[in-house]
Formats: sequence, C-alpha cells, structure tokens
Amino acid sequence: MAPLTPVHFFSHGSTMMLGEESKSADYWKKCGDEALAHGIEHVVMMGAHWASRGDEIHVATNPKPAKSPVAYVHPSKYVSYELVPDLPMAERVLSLLQTAGFNASANPTFDWIHDTYLILIRMFPTRCPPTTIVSMNARYDPHYHVKVGSALRGLRREGNVLFVGTGGAVHNLYRNRWAPMLRYRDTFAMETPPEAWAMEFRQEVQDALTKSGGGPALRRAVTMLMKMPMYREAHGTDDHFMAAQFVAGLCGDWEDEGQKVELGAEDWELTNMCNSQFTLGHWGKEVAVGA
Repeated sequence: MAPLTPVHFFSHGSTMMLGEESKSADYWKKCGDEALAHGIEHVVMMGAHWASRGDEIHVATNPKPAKSPVAYVHPSKYVSYELVPDLPMAERVLSLLQTAGFNASANPTFDWIHDTYLILIRMFPTRCPPTTIVSMNARYDPHYHVKVGSALRGLRREGNVLFVGTGGAVHNLYRNRWAPMLRYRDTFAMETPPEAWAMEFRQEVQDALTKSGGGPALRRAVTMLMKMPMYREAHGTDDHFMAAQFVAGLCGDWEDEGQKVELGAEDWELTNMCNSQFTLGHWGKEVAVGA
C-alpha cells in the first residue's frame, strides 16, 4: 500500500496568533515546508467557525472568496495574501461525502474565515496552495464528524493531499483572561498560571492523541473527551473541538494503529487557552527541507 500522508490537528488560538511570533507559528511553518518538500498539491481543511444547519454539511466552492477581517491584527499581515480555492478537489470531496450518505452540498458564496487562512498564511507564507474547506455540522455530534473524516480518508493515500483540522485543545472564550490583550495587545501575558481545569483537559487531549495507540482506539478516545468532567470548562461551545473529531476519523482506521503522533508545539494565550499543535502520522520518505 502507498504510505498515508500525515494529518494535522492545529489549535489556531486567538486572532493575534496571525500577527505575533510564537512556537506554534514556527511549527506551522515547519509543517508547511515539509508538506511542500513532499509534493503536497492540495490542502483540505475543517475549521471552527463555519457550521451548516440541520443535517447538512457544505463544501466551499466560491471561486473568489473574500477574507473576513481579523481583529487586533494589522491588515498588512493578511489582506494581500491571495486565497486559492481548489474547485476540482471540492467536487471530489463533495462526491465522497455524498457517497458516504451525507446530505452534502456545494456552497458557492462562502467567504473564508481566519480559523483557516490564519493557518495557511503561517504554513505557506509565499503562496496559498489549492485549498478546499469543509464545514462542520451545527449539531456538533462527534461521531458525525469522525465519519466525515473517515469518508475522506482515502485521499491520504494519493500522496499529494494534506488534511488540516483547525480548532482548539482548550478554547473557552468565557474563561479567558482578556485584560492583557485589551490593555496591552498581549495575549501571552500570564499574571497567574492556567487554572486546574484547563491544565487537566489539556493533558487529557494529549493523552488521547498520543497514548491511545491510533486506529479505532484513537476514535474512541477523542470522542470520549467530550464526556470528560472538564470538557465543558475547556470548551464553552463545541465548535472548536469538531476538527479533532474530523482528524480522528482521518486517522482512525485499523491501518492507523501504532501511528506516530507528535505534539510539535504549544502556546498558552489569555491564561486559560491552550494552543496545542499535533501531527498524526509521518512522511514515508524524508527529504531535505529548506530553512
């Protein structure tokens, strides 16, 4: 069998992660460089800020999407970055979802939001690769989103498709400490350590991804996280955790048992928001990556 391309679960954090330097930003760039070095030609993403109602799921097919403004970030960081929608791949993704039984349809008017293009700018600052964005479903059923990833998993075998789920490991805007950002534009300032609930759930996420053993056990571990006692403290809403379910579906087949999972970087913002960056799987053949 052909090797499967790695999959990323990235915590995109606050909008200021686009404008400020961080360990996460360095890791995103490293992952982008590796993807290009290994011949990636398509990116397929699920973010945290676009959800479809009812039983629907959408695939973005806007040929010239605009970018939603990014708060607290100078326009020079993102306005001139040209988005490149991948319409042929969008049609393939749509077909795979429909074949799997989803009520999936194209959305030709969707404009991209910072949860996805923030990551693309950091990973591929020179040029946006052809990219397809898949919506969440607003019922936020973890098993539904695992099945979405599972339906698209076969594209990993083609060798030139990179999947990225972008949400958050610990992302509860109601429990963040906003004063340093509002007063000083500093999201990394920490007058106190993160609270115990944030530290506990952050560890649960890492253990589920890195210690479950991969395959179906990974799917069980990641969906179970939403039943953990600290989950609702760590996620005031479910939207930023659906990308983790999507990634579990992409990496949760029996063939994925024993896969390498790397916690590549981590930053805490606003005291209680943990931006953990994970890579599941690895490149089948190492090549030189430029600085």
